[in-house]
Formats: sequence, C-alpha cells, structure tokens
Amino acid sequence: MTGQGALRFALVGHGFMGAAHSQALRVAPAFFDLPLAPVMATLVGRDVAATRAAAERWGWESTASDWRDAVDDPDIDVIDICSPGSTHVDIAVAALEAGKHVLCEKPLANTVAEAERMASAAAAAAERGVFAMVGFSYRRVPAVTLARDIVAAGRIGEVRQVRAQYLQDWLIDETDPMTWRLDKAVAGSGALGDIGAHAVDAAQFVTGRRLTDVSGTLHTFVTERPLVDETVTTSGLGGVAGSERGRVTVDDAAWFTARLEGGAIASVEASRFATGRKNAFRLEVSGSRGAVAFDLERPNELEVLEVDGPESGFRRVLVTEPQHPYVDAWWPAGHGLGWEHAFTHQLRDLVVALAAGAQPAPSFADGLQVQRVLAAVEASDAADSVWLPV
Repeated sequence: MTGQGALRFALVGHGFMGAAHSQALRVAPAFFDLPLAPVMATLVGRDVAATRAAAERWGWESTASDWRDAVDDPDIDVIDICSPGSTHVDIAVAALEAGKHVLCEKPLANTVAEAERMASAAAAAAERGVFAMVGFSYRRVPAVTLARDIVAAGRIGEVRQVRAQYLQDWLIDETDPMTWRLDKAVAGSGALGDIGAHAVDAAQFVTGRRLTDVSGTLHTFVTERPLVDETVTTSGLGGVAGSERGRVTVDDAAWFTARLEGGAIASVEASRFATGRKNAFRLEVSGSRGAVAFDLERPNELEVLEVDGPESGFRRVLVTEPQHPYVDAWWPAGHGLGWEHAFTHQLRDLVVALAAGAQPAPSFADGLQVQRVLAAVEASDAADSVWLPV
C-alpha cells in the first residue's frame, strides 16, 4: 500500500461505466471532505490507443493493457472493475489475494458459482483488513436512501407489497448489431442481470428484507442480430453491422413475482424492449400505514404517504434539503442532482469505510445474494415459472 493519506485507484474498463466511475473520482474530493484522497493512477483497457485517449480525457496518470499489471503494481490500493461480467471473478479474486481493495460493478458475476468464489475471497481478505464492495449505485440516490430511512423508521408500518420496474428501449430496433451485452457467455444474462439486478437490490435495500422465493418468466424478442467486427467492447455499444448474423443468448425482458422475509410480496419487471422508455426505474413500497414511491425520471423527488398524517394522498418530497442524505455537500436547497451523482456518493461511502477499516456496503456477500435471486428466476423460467427458493 502507498503512504498514508491517499488511495491510488486502477480502473479496469473505460466504456460507459468507466466514464461514470472516472467522473466520480474526479468530483468526489471537490465536494466531500474525504479522509483519504482518491488518486486516478492507472486506467486499464485492451485497446492501447483508446485507453490512452480516455486516460487523457479524464485525467488518469497512466495506462495499462492488462489488468494483471495493475494488480501486481505495489502502488495501487484499489482495483475498480468496470469490465464485462465474464471478467469479474478473475480480476476480483486476484486483486483481493494481492491485498487490493475492490469495487466491482453489478451484477457481481455471471453465475452463482463465480459470485461464491468472489464472496469467499472477500471474506478471507476482510480478515486481513482488505475490503470489497459491489456497485449498486442506486442505493446512493438521495431519494432512495431517504425511502430506506422512512421504511426503517416504521413510518409506513408493516411492509406488505413491493413493485419494482426498470424499463429501457435501446434494443427495439432489430437491425442494431450484436454487442457483448447480448452474449450470455460474456454478460451472464440480459435485462434480468443488467437492470433487473438494480431493481432487486433496491427493493431489498429499501425494505430491509431479502427475497426468499421467486416465480419468473424470461423472453427474447429478437433472437439474431447482425455481427460487427468487434462484438465484445468495453462500452457495450454496437458498431457497424455486417452481413453475418449472431445468436442472441440472453433475455430481452424479465418478469417475476417474489416473496420477501416477513411475508411481503413483490413484482419485478425488467425490459430493454419497453418502447419509449429510456431509463425508467420505479420502486414503490406499500405498508400497513403508508407507502413510498421513487421514479428515476424524477430523481430528486420521493412520493410519501402516511395514512396517520394530515394528507389523504401521496405528497411530493423534494429531496434537495441539507438534512437529506448526501445533499448537504452540494448546492443550495432546491437545486437538484442527477444520475451521475449516485456514483460520486458511492465513491464517498467507499473511501470513508476504507479509511475507517470497515466493511463497505453493499458487500460481495450482498452481491452474491442478488446473484442467487437472478439464478432462481432463470431456473424458474426454465421450469415453466414454478416457484423456487432463492
């Protein structure tokens, strides 16, 4: 490890998520009083020229074309994994065994077996003061954290129902080319793991209860797509389509019902074919004495209903006041935050936990539990949507 006062990061992957994590590393120290200073040390990518260009754009000190170089570098403290799911297990396990802290994008892995390996490695590393965290960034949206706090305080009474919906439409054009996100060997699953994992984690985070049983259905609308010269890219975006076609091996949409600890029930929908929806994530939790509802298309608002309160319906809470989670570091009241700020808050929480020698949340064990939910949904679909335990 490096000298006291700094955390030197190596980021693996410089596509969409790499950009979001880089922005968080750039911005967090300017707005939050961090106990350790995150340093953008090494950006890792297979394409040397593209990686150098990205490093120059975002402010990384150096580049590498092999993640092993970053893991072996004694000056690196944290390995931040933003590469496709098939790479997570090898990078994370090697990094933890080398004494590096790890931040890994969700879903944790492509399979339960891989996630178990990662969680086991994280548990062993934690005994040596080395910690791992999985990046479920929506936990860090102030309105979502506030919803968790309201439920935990008992203000909506006994949790009875959860409705979670994550809808996108970026795949509706069947002439769009293949990407790594449509290849199960690389991505693990489709809408279920890509965005459904967020819905699962957020439902469990806000309610404080785990999903215990599921009954699921998966569907693939477009089973073949044009191939491009390089299907697997760190960005996940397609290039110019060719004449050959490749087989889509993941789901385009997923639906499942679930039971939660304590007797509540849930419905979860994830789709990348929801025409007109770009990034629509909604979570509603209904209780015996109230409810909370969040909509990512209105990220600075939380709908709150308390049946014992003076209003008979939902009231809109503008989550921009300094007493709200994370908000006091930013702008005057009423000036909203956006999607990217969740990553800044995630980094803030990681750095604070590492400085304290504490386990950051969500842990790899939490990521493993979500992975088990995803696997149970897939197994249920394969067995004609029977109910299966997680």
